[in-house]
Amino acid sequence: MWGRTATDLAAAVRAREVTPREVVASHLERIAEVNPEINAIVTLLDPEAALKLADDAPAGPLQGLPIAVKDLEDTAGMRTTYGSKLFAEHVPERDSLLVERLRAAGAVIIGKTNTPEFGAGSQTFNEIFGATRNPFDLSKTPGGSSGGAAAAVASHMIPFADGSDLGASVRNPAAFCGLYGLRPSPGRIPDHGPGDPWNPLPVLGTIARSPADVALLFSVLAGPDPRDPLSIQEPWPLPGLECDPRGLRIAWSRDLGGLPVESEVTAVLERARERLTDLGCIVEDAEPDFTGADECFEVLRGTTFAAAFTEIADQVKPALRENIRFGESLDARRIGHALAHRGAMYTRMREFLTRYDVLAAPVTQVGPFDVTTEYPTEINGMPMGSYLEWFRSCSRITVTSHPALAVPAGLTDSGLPIGLQLVGRHRGEVQLLRLAHALA
Repeated sequence: MWGRTATDLAAAVRAREVTPREVVASHLERIAEVNPEINAIVTLLDPEAALKLADDAPAGPLQGLPIAVKDLEDTAGMRTTYGSKLFAEHVPERDSLLVERLRAAGAVIIGKTNTPEFGAGSQTFNEIFGATRNPFDLSKTPGGSSGGAAAAVASHMIPFADGSDLGASVRNPAAFCGLYGLRPSPGRIPDHGPGDPWNPLPVLGTIARSPADVALLFSVLAGPDPRDPLSIQEPWPLPGLECDPRGLRIAWSRDLGGLPVESEVTAVLERARERLTDLGCIVEDAEPDFTGADECFEVLRGTTFAAAFTEIADQVKPALRENIRFGESLDARRIGHALAHRGAMYTRMREFLTRYDVLAAPVTQVGPFDVTTEYPTEINGMPMGSYLEWFRSCSRITVTSHPALAVPAGLTDSGLPIGLQLVGRHRGEVQLLRLAHALA
């Protein structure tokens, strides 16, 4: 049963073909079998407690479906560490908004998925739980920061997962694990967590093995909430995904403005381009102007981290500490320029996507790398100056505030997954999911 899709399981529960207890029990058996090697789920309920939750799950679109929540989301009565030794024994008293919505929809929260310390970095390891490994090759990373989530879904421990994405943290692990990962428009999934509620860079998203499963989970998590001032004041009903993609105009970018991209990544993506053409899409080489995107992202990320973590900067991992100190060093002029760049990037992408329906580009500039490597220090001979530079193929999209979907593009010659990034019009998540469904 653990091999079935979330959409299929939800329908089976509604039809009373299976019980929530049977669904959860099957996934718990799968977790016991594969999690010791992969290390994706780092906190797990006692089986009897999980099965009791399954028995008591309220009727709803996710009734009886098990999920392990990213260890950045507060879960009442369940350890939540944020991937930091400073919170190794932390047990929140209240659920986050995302967890509230999961429970109300009938999902069974059985545990937590691994994340780097405070979600910083696109590789999943920390001092409490160690590293999560890629189900396609246990010597490789699943990416991050939602690496535990992606590895758990790819190995069928859970049918889908939540994630969060500031620079690349839903899209990168989805690509590295052969999955679909949606970074939606800011405000689609409301969040009332700590930090600046007006900041559009960090968003919550969904990861699954099919576009339909991404949409199912997303339909539960999306929708307005007064606790988030950016939340979009309209519901997001579960859409139909069937479509005829013939005639869609696809802008194809091999390197998002000159970024170094490994040849094995490009080779896989070119095959995905052929599939788009075979579907009847009009695919042309084109991309918006990304001038100022890197400065914008790195400055605004630095200010975000400085605001959140200055008081504990000396107690966190070196890469995060460096990011915090960088944020503290910024002056008003540089921050103001970054904000201006963000506005310009949104406008340029919006105008670009009046001429095209979708921008297609690499999710990652490299394939999955060694799990013991914190981040690639060079790509195609070009040195990476920090742990932020190797995922600019995602962070350049982040600052446009447009939705993006990681789609499995194929495997390298060594059998490792590569992802294609589809970028849609502002609040255009449905069109992305429909195109992905046509490509599947």
